[in-house]
Amino acid sequence: MADNKNVTGRRHVMRVAAGIGGAALAAGLGVPNASAADADGLGSRRRHAVRTYVLVHGTHSAGAFWTAIGRELALRGHRVIAVDQPLHGTERFMPEAYQTQDLPALATEASPIAALTLDDYERRVTGVVRRAARLGGPVVLVGHSMGGVSVSRVGSAVPELLAHICYMAAFCPSRSMPSLNACAASPEGQHAITPLDQLVGDPSKLGVLRLNWRTSDRRDLAVFKEMICANHSDLAFLRVLEGMQTDESMTAYDGRAVGRAEAWGRIPRTYLRFGKDRTVAAQLQDRMIAEADDLTPDNRFTVRSIPDAGHLGPEDPTRVTDMLHGLRV
Repeated sequence: MADNKNVTGRRHVMRVAAGIGGAALAAGLGVPNASAADADGLGSRRRHAVRTYVLVHGTHSAGAFWTAIGRELALRGHRVIAVDQPLHGTERFMPEAYQTQDLPALATEASPIAALTLDDYERRVTGVVRRAARLGGPVVLVGHSMGGVSVSRVGSAVPELLAHICYMAAFCPSRSMPSLNACAASPEGQHAITPLDQLVGDPSKLGVLRLNWRTSDRRDLAVFKEMICANHSDLAFLRVLEGMQTDESMTAYDGRAVGRAEAWGRIPRTYLRFGKDRTVAAQLQDRMIAEADDLTPDNRFTVRSIPDAGHLGPEDPTRVTDMLHGLRV
């Protein structure tokens, strides 16, 4: 539980408590040799109907968040690569005190995730996109929640490799809200749930935002479910909790991730809007869409809405898969 004397400071850091998704096992990438002529993937796009979807998870999550959606996309004939960000998923850091549920020790145990920056996340995703482009065919980059800041960064870094970018209830920073923190701190972001009482330790000292997903406290569990998947069954919610990671980098939340109009702004883009999201509030989603469209009025978001979906989307993955499969490239 939060220490009362630290509530004000924690309220500030909890503005970044967004983009929380589920996790399990992550998909890998095997890349065949490619000729120099196809190194950027551009020539191949004209000759291959198969797309490659590069899927980026949100905070406290991992590539396996995309397991069900990725399976459906693969069954429709696409390649799917679910990215694990550094020290996430198959590389995940798990505090020893989390395993033992020693809560006093968990409040102070150091985390290597504190050293991660948004540059680290961008490099990981850009590296995967470069390798995916060598496979031939269009590359579609999709980010959920915090994954949106990587989409914006990578879209500015290698726009020539991307046929489409998609934000799924994801952060899309703008000139007036240049980071995830700034988006979450906006008036629209205040419609989200911020689990102040669920914080473990002092984020300003740990360098990470730490949550205990294994809690047995019914009030804490109710807050977590409302934040991330109120529209899911209790059993599905428990499956989500099993894959969550305790820590996320505070530094990464503050990283600037504004797409550049001349690069990111020329890639066709779609926003999957979830109307009952309590982590990236629908009001904030609308503002981010509007500000992106103001930046590039000749290349606006295509918005697809699921009005009854919470932050993780609908429990039936085919609803999202239909939308991703239907993206125009």
